[in-house]
Amino acid sequence: MQKFSDRITFNSQIMGGRACIRGMRITVSLVLSLIANGLTTMEILNEYPDLEVEDIKASLLYAAFLADEEVRSFAGISA
Repeated sequence: MQKFSDRITFNSQIMGGRACIRGMRITVSLVLSLIANGLTTMEILNEYPDLEVEDIKASLLYAAFLADEEVRSFAGISA
């Protein structure tokens, strides 16, 4: 299985440190938004020729990793 860490980068000098594809100014959130809006992999690759199929897969893996985050309740904790 591919690891998203091979393609998802974080650099405070690029896009304010947001998750980007291989150090480019293409954010993971942009790729995910394009997918959510119905674009196919081929349409995304045609629109952003610097991207590769593996970049799109890595974006999805990264989103899956974030979605698997455990949410803890703060019930009963007084401020």
